[in-house]
Amino acid sequence: MQEISWNEAIELGSPYPYALATTVDKDGRPNIIGLAWWTIVSGEPLMIAISVGHGRYSHECLGHCGEFVLCLPPEEHKEGAWLCGTTSGRKIDKFSKAGFQQVPAKVVAPPIIEGSTVAYECKVTNTLVTGDHTLFIGEVVAIHGSPERTRHLYTVHYRKVVSIDCKGHCNFAL
Repeated sequence: MQEISWNEAIELGSPYPYALATTVDKDGRPNIIGLAWWTIVSGEPLMIAISVGHGRYSHECLGHCGEFVLCLPPEEHKEGAWLCGTTSGRKIDKFSKAGFQQVPAKVVAPPIIEGSTVAYECKVTNTLVTGDHTLFIGEVVAIHGSPERTRHLYTVHYRKVVSIDCKGHCNFAL
């Protein structure tokens, strides 16, 4: 083994599960952010954490709303999912630009992205500033899924996305 750079380590550790988080701004307008920095942090109660950069529009929305829906996009959403991770929603409607349909959530204000493989509705219970990002820790209050969609998106160091099904079969997507 040899010492390597942060970027080399991230790429060697790839792929990472790629997710989309929805939230709403102070005016109730939905926004979507693409994320690879998310994780399950508790089994009882069920909790998920997402890491969002301080300068991001979604950071502002999360600070206001205190809720998010973490959606795992299927392979069919690859282009729209990539757009959501590479474009700010401050001045555009990412739902329409990405071609996604909104589905009302059961418990939280942010919508679910129609056709997601899995969607976790979360209420933020805690935040932790971690350098240039904030960790938003959310309690899962409802879960939705599309069992017929088996291919999830993964990112290779935010340079490309690939799809892998729940049995581990890989297919390059974008």
